[in-house]
Amino acid sequence: MYRVDIAADLNDEDHTGYLRTFPDEARDPAQITPGALVVAGDEDVAAACQVIDLAPAGDSTIVHLRPLPGLVDDYRALVERALAS
Repeated sequence: MYRVDIAADLNDEDHTGYLRTFPDEARDPAQITPGALVVAGDEDVAAACQVIDLAPAGDSTIVHLRPLPGLVDDYRALVERALAS
């Protein structure tokens, strides 16, 4: 089970080729800024992603995400190695 930073359909690309979701789908919208690394998806399927931009779309905003290679667990292992004392 994953605790995602932002809910997203990992198959929902728009014309930009990036995944798209909305800021109100985030646990903490303040974390959703261009360049930020986040976990996106849902509690069953998640991916490490980079926030590309927040694009105005009529009355709302679209968050574009670029999935990073590998699994979320791969990044956890990386962080654990980096923080090992």
